[in-house]
Amino acid sequence: GDLTEVTGIDILDGGGMEYATYLANDWRKNQEFAKSQGWISDYKVYSNIHARDGEPELYLLVTYANMPDAAEAMKRDEAYRAWAKKNDTQLNAESGNRSKFRKVMSTVLLGEMKFKK
Repeated sequence: GDLTEVTGIDILDGGGMEYATYLANDWRKNQEFAKSQGWISDYKVYSNIHARDGEPELYLLVTYANMPDAAEAMKRDEAYRAWAKKNDTQLNAESGNRSKFRKVMSTVLLGEMKFKK
């Protein structure tokens, strides 16, 4: 079955609007690009309505039909950088800047198990 990457996000105090804006604009635009290339099949954001102490407030889900091998991953990275018109240094700086308003708590890759008919 499909593979779904789930990333738990802790929103830092005062960072809710800034992170929501990032998700609604840049993150969604990036996911739509990946979807248009056939690299992912779906993406979603879930809010942990009753988050307990120490649990993420948000979960970002990205679903893949399959994972690329190393050569394909490099090819996709090059295509993404060309589309985004950014180099690795710029992309790393942007990722680091998001630490001002969010903390990545964990990322897991879940594989769907399908029942035989």
